[in-house]
Formats: sequence, C-alpha cells, structure tokens
Amino acid sequence: MTIAEALTDRGCHPLFAGSPSSVDFKKLRKRLVRLVRHAVEDFAMLPQSRRDRPRWLVGLSGGKDSYGLLAILLDLNWRGLLPVDLLACNLDQGQPSFPKHVLPEFLAKHDVTHRIEYQDTYSIVTDKLPDGGTYCSLCSRLRRGHLYRIAREEGCQAVVLGHHREDILETFFMNLFHGGRLASMPPKLMNDEGDVLVLRPLAYCAEDDLARFAKAMAFPIIPCALCGSQDGLQRTAMKAMLGDIEQRMPGRKDTLIRALANVRPSHLLDRNLFDFGRL
Repeated sequence: MTIAEALTDRGCHPLFAGSPSSVDFKKLRKRLVRLVRHAVEDFAMLPQSRRDRPRWLVGLSGGKDSYGLLAILLDLNWRGLLPVDLLACNLDQGQPSFPKHVLPEFLAKHDVTHRIEYQDTYSIVTDKLPDGGTYCSLCSRLRRGHLYRIAREEGCQAVVLGHHREDILETFFMNLFHGGRLASMPPKLMNDEGDVLVLRPLAYCAEDDLARFAKAMAFPIIPCALCGSQDGLQRTAMKAMLGDIEQRMPGRKDTLIRALANVRPSHLLDRNLFDFGRL
C-alpha cells in the first residue's frame, strides 16, 4: 500500500503525513479550518449553482501564509467540505538565489497538482524603481497580472491568495493614515476585467496561528529576497502599531476585524454613501 492510499484510509491528505499528533496542534488545525470555512461561507466564495465544479488557482509563494492556505484548502477538499478543483501555482519572479527546486519537490512529494511559472518581474521592478524605493506595490501588480493570465489559461474561475487577518488590518490603517480613505483588502472581489475572482479565505485567521502551523508542519519556507530585505516599509510600521495595541488590549484585532464588517454609513462623513440632504 502506498503512503497516499494509507492516508486515504486514515482520512487525511498526504500533506499531513508527518503532522504532529499533539492536542495543541489538533486544536490549532481545527481552529484554522473552522475560520476558513466561515470565511468561505460568509463571503459566498463558492458558486450557488453546484452544476459546474469550480477550479481555483492557489498562489504559493513559499511563505508561511501561502503554505498554510494550501494545506487548509487541501484538508477541506479531502474531507469533501470544499467542492473545488485546486491548482497550486508558484510564480518564480527571478529573485536572486531563489531556490527553484524547493516548491516543485514539495508539491510533487505530497501529490499536489501544480504549475510553476517563470517570469522575471524582479528585473523589471529593480529597473523601474530608484534605489531605496518600495518594491511591494509594483511587484504585487506585476505578479497579480500574471496570476490572472495563468488562471485564464488553466480554466480557473478564481485566484486564491494567502492574505490573513493582519494583512487586512494593516492595509486598512495604511489607507487610513496615508491614503485618507476607509478601505482594506476585501475577502472577495472581481478583477478589473470582470472574469477572475480574487479570494482570501484566511481573512479571519491570525498571523501568529499561521506561523505556528507552518512551524509544526515543517514547511520549507522560502524568504522573500526582494521586499523582505527592505527596511522602513509603511506596512512594517502598521504591524508594529497593531502588535502594540494587541499587547496593551488583548483581543483588539478580532474586534477590528468585526468592525470592518459592521459599518454605519450614516455615522461617517461620506456623502456618496449617505444622503445627508434628506435628513
């Protein structure tokens, strides 16, 4: 009997073959699975009609969040709780010293359907921006464009990304402090062309939980050699601020996430959202 067949009998995906059996890990895994299921349901990520089985392109960067996303989706899919076809996709952006063998070997070992795409966006970003410039925005736009293209080529209705609770909150405060607007990362949106959805099933998941999960699962983490090497990013400052708030007032991050889903337009100042003239 093969490992995959043995795990089928046990009722888990091959990715979890070496996962810890401790009570703490089981609780962590259960919590992440539950929060992802809630996000999928709350934001209607699955189509109402089940006649056509959807196909999702899962972005896999090699970081802790995307590994966690893939593992949880595979877990739900294995249990029959997520009726979609999953295609893991890594976009090799030509970053220096990127270990090209890590992700293909990991995905093949665990019997995960995948596609590896090479596009040298690193050279474009470093050529377009001055020394000391912030790479994240341009890098993200280039990467997203390629993911949309790959989704179309592979017949995928959605690109699924590993943004978590902290990413959403940090983006909100970056827009608040630097953009002068109330906006964040929605868990579900349609691209500008109107043909590919963007989904963020980790919207309720805490970054600390994902870090613990990745460590327990011994994922082969690949650090980002582009933005990860930059100091003084606005997002770094937002992360520190939120960390300080959470330390002083535990539970505030969960409260903030709930607040983003509990908007009172008449209690804000946006005249496009609320007709003050009718009062």
